[in-house]
Amino acid sequence: MIKDKFISINNLSKVYKNNFKALKKINLNIKEGEIFALLGPNGAGKTTLINIICGIVNSSEGDISVNGFDIKSNFRQARSMIGLVPQELTLELFETVFNNVAYSRGLYGKKPNKDYIEKVLKELSLWDKRSNLLRELSGGMKRRVLIAKALSHEPKILFLDEPTASVDVELRKDMWKSINKLKVKGVTIILTTHYIEEAEVIADRVGIINQGELIIVENKNELIKKLGQKKLIIDLQSTIESIPKELQQYNLILNDNKKQISYIYNTKSSNTGITSLLQLMRDKGLVLKDLKTEESSLENIFVNLVKGANDELVRH
Repeated sequence: MIKDKFISINNLSKVYKNNFKALKKINLNIKEGEIFALLGPNGAGKTTLINIICGIVNSSEGDISVNGFDIKSNFRQARSMIGLVPQELTLELFETVFNNVAYSRGLYGKKPNKDYIEKVLKELSLWDKRSNLLRELSGGMKRRVLIAKALSHEPKILFLDEPTASVDVELRKDMWKSINKLKVKGVTIILTTHYIEEAEVIADRVGIINQGELIIVENKNELIKKLGQKKLIIDLQSTIESIPKELQQYNLILNDNKKQISYIYNTKSSNTGITSLLQLMRDKGLVLKDLKTEESSLENIFVNLVKGANDELVRH
């Protein structure tokens, strides 16, 4: 049976000695087997949160349990279930790929298992590099080795802190496939990312953190549906020089080619304004050639939520 509280975080706060509040009363449950993406600007608290769950940093208050094990009183059991891929490339550069990964397994007290290491390396397209020294690999390949090291002790949970930073687009998409394969095998994955496209492509749920506060946690598709805006794109039969005065209340955008108008509207609103807009356009003699709509992206939602949270802080 899948557990809804595979990782349970309750009232978690972190205050540093200089009184900087890195995390403020975080409450979050991670479901078993899901991919959870944590989004936020630089300094929002993403890495601090991961480091506390992994036992690298102590919290100031609050509780965390991993599959029922408290990370303080049952540290060994909780930590054995977790694999961490840090942002920094922390690798033994003068050792081979295979030995790097095998050594990590030993650190967790696991018996050597060459077959398992081979399987992990093959899944991450690293098997043909197994005898290479780390210093011979590209940045993207080194990041894959970090993932292999994190998987070396067969964890049930994998934390990926900016997993595709400094990786080219092709390799990034390849790594997304690898992450999805891990999910299929039942690994619970929590990733922090700057690439909103990454969350949009592979995450099941999304959490947005800003200035130490968790603003929202939502199913990715529901979030786009609930908070998204849509864009109505209207192609005109002929060019116009400017938006008629009578239509300016709609904040329309006239394309550079002077033959296309865009109208942003809220999908949650009971009155989108589309009917009245189109009627007014007909009244003004504007002949429509084509109509189409575009969904709002996760990026638009992220920017709007963070901006809204920052504006709220300024007001207070």
